[in-house]
Amino acid sequence: MKSHRCYDLIPTSSKLVVFDTSLQVKKAFFALVTNGVRAAPLWDSKKQSFVGMLTITDFINILHRYYKSALVQIYELEEHKIETWREVYLQDSFKPLVCISPNASLFDAVSSLIRNKIHRLPVIDPESGNTLYILTHKRILKFLKLFITEFPKPEFMSKSL
Repeated sequence: MKSHRCYDLIPTSSKLVVFDTSLQVKKAFFALVTNGVRAAPLWDSKKQSFVGMLTITDFINILHRYYKSALVQIYELEEHKIETWREVYLQDSFKPLVCISPNASLFDAVSSLIRNKIHRLPVIDPESGNTLYILTHKRILKFLKLFITEFPKPEFMSKSL
């Protein structure tokens, strides 16, 4: 896994949706559903950088948080922007975006997913700052399955039981 790069996992053609943090939560949700993706990197145009990920789980958390609140009506929630939600929701648990370079090893990507307890890892080109792909456990396992024959086999695998 140390000999393969994150770039090796990026398909020739794929769909990537990026949201600006000034976008309304409602529009972001519909964009995820319409495009058939489960997560999108968040771009903060004020900071001119990627600041996080928006996932389906975030929408569930938004609904759960405001469902219990008598102060906020559901129609008010539709007007909330992603940046507003991030300020409210992440006020106690803000973590910087975890990302990886396309030149990093597959081993480093797996280590980062495990160490940071995340399910999605944006692959960001350090030169351009563009997000190229979002690595997931599923994509890594699929790659390993396809290219398992290219990986060196440990000595114990050639011994009989």
